[in-house]
Amino acid sequence: MRPTPIMTGIIVVAVPVGILGVAAMMPWLSGDWHWVEGWIFGICWASLIAATFLRLCYKDPALLAERLRLPGTGGESRADMAILIGIKMGFLAWIVLSPLDVRFGWMPRLPLWCEVCGGILLVAGGFFMFRALADNTFASQLVRIQTERGQHVIDTGVYGFVRHPMYLGADLVSVGGALLLGSFCGLLVALGIVGLFVLRIFGEEMLLARDLEGYRSYREKVRYRLIPHVW
Repeated sequence: MRPTPIMTGIIVVAVPVGILGVAAMMPWLSGDWHWVEGWIFGICWASLIAATFLRLCYKDPALLAERLRLPGTGGESRADMAILIGIKMGFLAWIVLSPLDVRFGWMPRLPLWCEVCGGILLVAGGFFMFRALADNTFASQLVRIQTERGQHVIDTGVYGFVRHPMYLGADLVSVGGALLLGSFCGLLVALGIVGLFVLRIFGEEMLLARDLEGYRSYREKVRYRLIPHVW
């Protein structure tokens, strides 16, 4: 079901307000409303969420409904459900601890060159996350075979670059965001999130190779899981 004119009007008002609200969370938690890095990250992150939601809402409502499924509702394994919950809790901790680290100085601030590199990684990660959802209508947050939607292998777009571009994007956003914010504490949490994504890839690929027709051939075509020429 596509949005009605009334819903469209609500979205037009709610999206800018939501972007500003989410963007303000970082400076608020840091206790410094003049914290430029916090505003940059907040606006970039909120804009990515808004752009992704709007695209799915208007272009792929079936994927939006799939993405909104709660862990445990898709018949996925308990192990994967635990990993997914761990990733979500890790990102929540990342969002809170990064600005608090800046506020209370728990760990030394990262240098300016790290912040610049972090900004570049953040933008790159946002691109991969957005394109992964645009290129793959089966990009569920749950590791399951969507037989009711006729799931098949997607090997074009960013899925011709690496086999898990969504995870690549999320990793870049987590690490890049921590670097941009200058938070060493946030960087440690981000590395933990990366570890959970790597762990999830093993189980996900076992399921796809076993139950999704054509995935074994796809693995031969696109050799790298996450990082080209590395892994």
